[in-house]
Amino acid sequence: MTSTTASHAADLVAALLFILSLAGLSQHRTSRAGVVYGIAGMALALAATIVVATQSITAGAIALIVLAMAAGAAIGLWRARRVEMTQMPELIAVLHSFVGLAAVFVGWNSYLEVESHGSAQTRIAADLLGIHHAEVFIGIFIGAVTFTGSIVAFLKLSARINSRPLVLPGKNALNLGALTAFAALTVWFTISPNLPLMVAVTVLALALGWHLVASIGGGDMPVVVSMLNSYSGWAAAAAGFLLDNNLLIVTGALVGSSGAYLSYIMCKAMNRSFLSVIAGGFGIEAPSSGAEEQGEHREIRAQSAADLLTQARSVVITPGYGMAVAQAQHPVAELTRQLRERGIEVRFGVHPVAGRLPGHMNVLLAEAKVPYDIVLEMDEINDDFTDTSVVLVIGANDTVNPAATEDPGSPIAGMPVLRVWEAEQVIVFKRSMASGYAGVQNPLFFRENSSMLFGDAKQSVEEILHALNTDAERGSAPAAQQATVAG
Repeated sequence: MTSTTASHAADLVAALLFILSLAGLSQHRTSRAGVVYGIAGMALALAATIVVATQSITAGAIALIVLAMAAGAAIGLWRARRVEMTQMPELIAVLHSFVGLAAVFVGWNSYLEVESHGSAQTRIAADLLGIHHAEVFIGIFIGAVTFTGSIVAFLKLSARINSRPLVLPGKNALNLGALTAFAALTVWFTISPNLPLMVAVTVLALALGWHLVASIGGGDMPVVVSMLNSYSGWAAAAAGFLLDNNLLIVTGALVGSSGAYLSYIMCKAMNRSFLSVIAGGFGIEAPSSGAEEQGEHREIRAQSAADLLTQARSVVITPGYGMAVAQAQHPVAELTRQLRERGIEVRFGVHPVAGRLPGHMNVLLAEAKVPYDIVLEMDEINDDFTDTSVVLVIGANDTVNPAATEDPGSPIAGMPVLRVWEAEQVIVFKRSMASGYAGVQNPLFFRENSSMLFGDAKQSVEEILHALNTDAERGSAPAAQQATVAG
């Protein structure tokens, strides 16, 4: 078996492992296996690439490749160990930017290589040069849009810049004009490739990527991160065409298509137009009046909350980004365990876009060892709220806002939400009465069956646990005394 044949076989096995990885990551129970499949596939792909590279490059070049891989691995391990779960969205945005930048470099290198050595030495048939030039141009465009779009997403998610949408005059016309200019430049470059056009498309794409994401509000960032994931996949596929790497093409297509489908699902969950996501034409900021209070709220203490829970038949917990910030998942898991031991039914209702990343809450709950079978999606739990005794809203806001269904003028009108207000009692864990990330006030806070438990979510849950344990000790004391007397 030649090295080329072995490389093709390795590529096929790696591609199958990537497909198994996606299948595994689609369910909680198989997610760990999915991660292992992905790691194995990537390790095999890297090994095969290095083996093939040794046949055509110098030992010094191989040493540089190994050095670059070692440096990247060290940085990746360091960041993975230090990153908090609340920082995962911005970390992923940064990783997407690397993929986009790599695609830009590959495109530029492919163009300069053909210009320097001609089509014969680069193994490109003369009648395919036009297709190659189009691949270069399109690859650079997708990569550059992904790069600056991901950087802006990172800056917004990490609060380094304001999360409010940038609203330039005629922003949709600007986006459409940039796409039209790109199409015209692509035709021009295919006919007559030259360096100024390369510079022009790079600058145009960098500006478009920045404007697309800057025009989107912070409340819609989960969809943006998902779509940038798709963009990075298509950028990788474009690089695969330029590098004549079938595995990179397959992997990029898998990431691109799965990311696009996930974005579509999230758009439905947020009542957004899928095409608007691609065009950057959504995310309008809520009017300032949305932050005004709409009545009087009622406060509740941890002891009273514990009393409600002990008297409940069923409890539903709806987590949000606030739970991640407070790192309250472990106390919440312990509260769940204790309530279930008392015979109280406890389930979780997770909105598709809860948190700042798809699956953010599911990962947190899995980390805290919450049983998978009691973690339900919005569509699975929504009809059960009318038969629920108590709902605990822990750090969620926009995903439980009744204005989405009751106020046609709300910026989130039409967005499917968890109908928690249909339960008998609702306890909202929150630091203050401030509006959520989308900047929209929540009428839930002022409902007659809602109470506000102010403070840090982790501390509040721990206080409820303390109250439950104290009540249990007091309840068992008389029984112990009676047993002593009887003895």
